[in-house]
Order: sequence, then C-alpha cells, then structure tokens
Amino acid sequence: MSNRRTFFYYVIPSVLSFALSGIYAIVDGFFVGNSIGDAGLSAINIAYPITAVLVATGTGIGMGGAVKYSILNAGGHEERARDYAAEAIWMMLLFSVLLTGSFYVLSERLLSALGAYGELLVLGKEYTTVIILGTVLQVFGTGMVPFMRNYGGAMWAMIAMMCGFATNVILDYILVWVLNRGMTGAALATVMGQGVTMAVALVYCAAKKKLFLKMTSGDMGVRALQIVKIGLAPFGLTLAPEISLVIINRFSASYGGQRAIATYACISYVICIIYLLLQGVGDGSQPLMSRFYGAGQGKNLKEIKKLAYKSSMAIAVIGGILMYLLRGQIGVLFGSSPEVNGEIIMVMPIFLLSLPADAITRVTSAAFYATEKSVWSYVLILSEPVFTLVLVLILPPLFGGQIMIWWSSVAAKIVTAVVGIALSVFIRTQKEQEPKLLKEVY
Repeated sequence: MSNRRTFFYYVIPSVLSFALSGIYAIVDGFFVGNSIGDAGLSAINIAYPITAVLVATGTGIGMGGAVKYSILNAGGHEERARDYAAEAIWMMLLFSVLLTGSFYVLSERLLSALGAYGELLVLGKEYTTVIILGTVLQVFGTGMVPFMRNYGGAMWAMIAMMCGFATNVILDYILVWVLNRGMTGAALATVMGQGVTMAVALVYCAAKKKLFLKMTSGDMGVRALQIVKIGLAPFGLTLAPEISLVIINRFSASYGGQRAIATYACISYVICIIYLLLQGVGDGSQPLMSRFYGAGQGKNLKEIKKLAYKSSMAIAVIGGILMYLLRGQIGVLFGSSPEVNGEIIMVMPIFLLSLPADAITRVTSAAFYATEKSVWSYVLILSEPVFTLVLVLILPPLFGGQIMIWWSSVAAKIVTAVVGIALSVFIRTQKEQEPKLLKEVY
C-alpha cells in the first residue's frame, strides 16, 4: 500500500472521529440552550474547562503511551512496547482517582475562579458534579482511542467514538427534553457516552490480545516519565484552547457581560468542530509518523508530514467557508436571544481568519510529539494562551473594548503558527548541519 493510501486509511477515520467529538461537544449546549436559555449555555461554557482537563488527561496519557508503543514496536522492541502500553493503562486509573477526589472537593472554587457567579455558579455546579463523578469513564474513553489507532484499528476507533456520540445524543434527548433533568441530565449523557466509547475500546483491545496489564520489567518510574514527557504535548494541545477560553470569558465578563460570554459560547461550540477536524489530521497521522521515525525511514516520514499539512489546510479553508455561510443559523441552533445571534453574525468572520493558522499549529505540534521532540511541542502549545493573555491585557483598553478581545484571540493564533513554522525551520536546519559538523570533527 502506498504512503498516500495508508495516510488516508488512518486519517479519514480519525477526522470523522474528531468530527463526532466536535458535535459531541455542542450536543449538551444544543439541548441545554434550547431548554434553559442563555444562562444554561453560558454555565456549560464556563464549566467546560473542568471537563476539558479530564479529557486532556486521558488523551495525554493515552497518546504518550501509544507513541512509545509505536516507536519501540517499529524498532523491534516488542516487549518494551507492551510495557509502555500496560503502564499507560495503570496511569489512567491512578489519575482518574486523583482527579475525582481533588475536583470534587474544589469544584465550587474552580467554578468561581473560571468566572461563574450567581445563577451561573449554581447551574455550573449542578453540571460539573456529575462530570467529576464520571471521571474514570472520560479518562479511559479518550485515553484508549490513541491505542486503537496505533494498534492498526483506526476504523474501530471511529466506531467507538460513534457509539459514544449516539449514546450522548439519545440520552440528552431523553434526560434533558423528555424528563426535564436540565444540567444534571446533560452531564449524565456526556459521561455515559464516554463510558460506551471506553467499553468498545476495551473490548477491541482485548479481542486483539493487546489489552496489556502486566509489565515485565520494573522501570515503572522511567516509563511513567517518558509517557508524561510525550503526553504533556497532546494534553496541552487539547487544553490550550480551553485556557484561551477562560481568558476570553474572564475579560469578556468585564467588557461585554453575559451577552458576550453567550456569544463566545456559541462561536466556540461550532468552531471547535473545525479545530477537532484539524486535530484529527494530526492524531490520525501520528501512528505513521511514529512508526517511520522508529524505523528510521526519514523519506516516508517527510511524505506523511506533507500530506498532513495539505489535508489540514484544505479542511481549514472549506470549513471556514461553510461556517461563514451558516453563521446566521448558529445562535438559532442553540436557542440564543436575537441580540446574541446578531452578535454572532458580526463576530464569526473574525474568528474564521485564524483557521489556516490552526491548521499549521496542530499538525506541527503532532509531528513534534510523534517524533519525540516534546520540548518544541510544549513551546508551541503554550504560545497561544500566553499570547492571548498578553494581547487581551494590551489591546482592549487601547483600541476598543470587547471587539479587541475577539481580535486578540485571532492574533494569538496567527503568531503561534509563525512560531511553529520558525521551530520547524530551525529543526530542519539543525539536521542539515549535523553531517557537516561530523565531517569537520573527523
């Protein structure tokens, strides 16, 4: 099979899976927004970073273990590869317990720190209590999917996420609309959906005899550090948009109030679909990049990277055009007020300008952690929230309040993409200079 065909065999199911994840993310907003209104929608938006931490933890540990598995397995170290897969599972369980306990105790303080107050705090607490109690399902639901892809089950990874998505939609309809359980019902639907994804993933791994639980060597600390070292990058990539969301919500509360928060909630819900499609390209191509890197096949690795950049840019452009054409329906979809919908129509084009930059950033970051260049991935991932914070501190007071908060977010993404390009050029230059340096030495 050619590299192009292999690439699309892995990437298309991954992109479709992340498309479902994007719709997954807006389902709660759709049902709650149409039953409770702007307050419910704003509360979920403010509380979502807590959910994002749980999802990012599973993604980070799962991807860290899966990357090491692929690299070692491609290099002929099957036993060590299995040890990393087993340790990742035990780490997911450990972090699930730790996060459940700490977040349950601190939930109200965390919501207040995220900007929840009054009715938003009450609704947010109702939602997050259930989410936190279902931590183990969310960590394993997201953490086992990277292993499925790296075991060659890209299609089954998509099926697992489809099953979770269908469960979430059905339960949202029943619990929120039919039984009128509000925020609690929406949270239960989310948790149970992730539980179904986890169950399908575990069954697949067990059927393929790749559900590794026993470790043959005692280097647990070394393996854990390696998993964390790689996993911090996908963890940060998943969480960085939520850090930016918190920053924007906090400053929007001062400049535009609840109306601005509700506006950004609707925009972030739908535009996150494009972000996740782009992440689908990166995560879908990761098993191939890790495999070729582990096997020392530089030419094949380069070809996969080129295909990933071209695919992600095409998604960014096409997705941006569709979002622009449909921008007038976004507020209607979530049951927002006419004022919020009018604001969405005006603001959406600003955010769409950043999509090509996101295409570059997400593929570049995935290429870094897939080939054990974790430090550069950290730099790239942290750039966006840092630049966002700096710009929202400077631009709104000087040039126009709330509108400049929107522009600050876009500018931060563009600058981050430039940083990614610069890092890629730097790494390539260093590689080209290595043979010259060796000649000088010898």
